[in-house]
Amino acid sequence: MAEKVLVTGGAGYIGSHCVVELIEAGFQPVVVDNFSNAVRGEGDVPESLRRIENLLDTSIEFHELDLLDRPGLEKLFKKHAFSAVMHFAGLKAVGESVEQPLRYYRVNLTASMNLLEVMQAHRVHNLVFSSSATVYGDPQHLPIDEQHPVGGCTNPYGKTKYFIEEMIKDHCKAEKNWNAVLLRYFNPIGAHSSGLIGEDPQGIPNNLLPYVAQVAIGRRKSLNVFGNDYDTLDGTGVRDYIHVVDLAKGHIAALKKLKDDCGCKVYNLGTGRGYSVLQMVKAMEKASGREISYKIAPRRGGDIASCYADPRLAEKELGWKAEFDLERMCEDLWRWQSMNPTGFTNGTAS
Repeated sequence: MAEKVLVTGGAGYIGSHCVVELIEAGFQPVVVDNFSNAVRGEGDVPESLRRIENLLDTSIEFHELDLLDRPGLEKLFKKHAFSAVMHFAGLKAVGESVEQPLRYYRVNLTASMNLLEVMQAHRVHNLVFSSSATVYGDPQHLPIDEQHPVGGCTNPYGKTKYFIEEMIKDHCKAEKNWNAVLLRYFNPIGAHSSGLIGEDPQGIPNNLLPYVAQVAIGRRKSLNVFGNDYDTLDGTGVRDYIHVVDLAKGHIAALKKLKDDCGCKVYNLGTGRGYSVLQMVKAMEKASGREISYKIAPRRGGDIASCYADPRLAEKELGWKAEFDLERMCEDLWRWQSMNPTGFTNGTAS
């Protein structure tokens, strides 16, 4: 009998790619999502999951559920015996969090507390948490390893991830039978090689690469580059970009680590290399064969100059390492965007 894994926010960009990897690794995902960043398909099933079912010739159990709905969460845990939980659900836009901090604290923190308390009540003690490199704040050294100080976050989004990490760490100290792996993502990009699932932001994209791809496909006129006076090679922000499929594989490695009664562990998931905004624009121009118009805009609140990972601990302890290079990331992103010019809503993929 396949182990059941609850995937919160599993219809979203990263969650849906992890659902693919879970199924292929022999697990049985049960997905919950509230459609805050997902598109409804036929029969109120997320379009991303419908496509995965077609791709893998399987069926996926889905429940429309907001983690703020404590009774709904209790009902789900009474129905299933989960071996572990992968927690992706939450608001995730840096700029938006600066403008709406209370909303971010209410949604991200309350949802996570509800989840942890319901897990505890139903004796589910294994957790993989979707954290972020934003917990490191403005880097004191590069590349960033897991020993880098955390908590000096430059935006409320990062603070919510930091606070949730602290909640999980404290709970694991208090409850010795708990195991948790906190995965600090750098910048996921790309899409599944089939072109069937990818990142489909609702509204104006908050992240660089979806915006660049939408300019390339003609959905948007021009890219705003927020700041060109940072202390970087070309003045634009430098980030560590990782293929979303590599990231998803890191979650499977983390799930296996839980079986070692590992306690609470923290790992960076990145490539160890940084690219500037303008380098990413050029890489997408090459992948798409199209010129990408951009203009320089003022710096954005909460942003930092450079951020890239030291991912060696994950390689050593999880046996995981990013495989895909920048060219492949951009090629897969462009395949997704060109097959789905308006995203899931009216895409041509089937």
